[in-house]
Amino acid sequence: MPELGQTLERMLQTLRDQLPSSGSGRRGWIPPGTHPDPRPPDEADVVVVGGGVVGWSVAYWLKVLEGRRRHGMKVLVVERDPMYSRASTVLSAGGIRQQFSLPENIQMSRFSASFLRDINEHLGVPNEPPIDIQFQPSGYLFLASPQNAADLEATVKLQRDEGVQVTLLSPTQLKTKFPWMNTEDVAVAAYGLEDEGWFDPWTLLNAFRRKAISLGVQSCSGEVRAFVISASHTMTPAQLSARIKYVHVHMPDSLEYQPVACAIVINAAGAWAGKLLEADGLPRVLCRPTLPIQPRKRYVFTWHCPNGPGLSCPFLIDTSGAYFRRDGFDGNYLGGMSPPEEEEPDPSDLSVDHNYFQEKIWPRLARRVPAFESLRVRGSWAGYYDYNTFDQNGVLGPHPRLENMFLAAGFSGHGLQHAPATGRAVAELLIKGRYETLDLQRLGWGRLVDGEPLKEHSVI
Repeated sequence: MPELGQTLERMLQTLRDQLPSSGSGRRGWIPPGTHPDPRPPDEADVVVVGGGVVGWSVAYWLKVLEGRRRHGMKVLVVERDPMYSRASTVLSAGGIRQQFSLPENIQMSRFSASFLRDINEHLGVPNEPPIDIQFQPSGYLFLASPQNAADLEATVKLQRDEGVQVTLLSPTQLKTKFPWMNTEDVAVAAYGLEDEGWFDPWTLLNAFRRKAISLGVQSCSGEVRAFVISASHTMTPAQLSARIKYVHVHMPDSLEYQPVACAIVINAAGAWAGKLLEADGLPRVLCRPTLPIQPRKRYVFTWHCPNGPGLSCPFLIDTSGAYFRRDGFDGNYLGGMSPPEEEEPDPSDLSVDHNYFQEKIWPRLARRVPAFESLRVRGSWAGYYDYNTFDQNGVLGPHPRLENMFLAAGFSGHGLQHAPATGRAVAELLIKGRYETLDLQRLGWGRLVDGEPLKEHSVI
């Protein structure tokens, strides 16, 4: 019954979050991500396509960094799923970690951890309750087999050089710290000591949204399905480029669309960022190289095990690729595992293959934690990774041929935790013309053009 009470309380809190505060002057219920006027405006300086946490972070940072201008920047966020029923943000496991193998990802995690630590200074809205993202500071624990031990040790050295507090544990130390664990096939483990754990994704998304709207950002429900461009016809095909003049926002459940004149377009469409570049009005020659981002379906399962790891449970990444973490305080856990490439599930819907847990995940969990042999499955859901098939890293910055389109997508499972840093980086490029806080140039389109991937070896 405590779990039911927690679930009901969260549902009530979600409804409270969606209602305008007293004295706001708004009437009626407004779904998250929408504007009182259901139609988008005729024009905007910046159109952000995608109202997930990355899109709202970009919108927020644009208003923060624009300074005190006489006429503020008009920023419009367009979200096709205003109830976020299929949104990657709210269907994630909510983790944040510093343990990556790419310096840029480590630096983004460190920035985001600092941002979340002081979230009320950044995203607090006057006369609104304080933001509580329900952060659980339990570190990530990466286990390595003898074959992968040297790679993990090298990665930890890089992380320490970047200022990450992480320790290496031998099998004996691991068993002492986590006596519930079977360590017989583990050669070494890496355990994060600070700025790692998990939090409530919905709260962070809603905090970015509320703050951005308070700063003047507009939003609407709809789907961008077409563009109107102005292309230069004096260039050779290899030099051809264009500017987007209008985006066509199609209204929900309608044949109507609204053209929106714009100066800048931000592609923050997550798993559908690649599809956006196939929209009507964009000649294929302008969209080369293609953006290698596609939706990949990932399952999350929840289970109960009263004699499981308990409060000492970290966010554990097994040698097999399976992961799990504690979910609350009553013997509940959640976890999953990414499948091999040849077993990727059909991403056309968010149905769950329950046999995947029974046949693939549970045996791995029970091998690592013998108590999990008697676990009882409680529920499940599926969400999307915006999976970059090229190198599993985000693509940031200007498009090589669409002069006024900027990308912020392709994070392959770590977009939520890197959203604060991503938004700041893209806003700096737009407003200041360069990265200032973090140098993320290597995450740009150049590596796609040159065919030089930046491999992240710690993708979960």
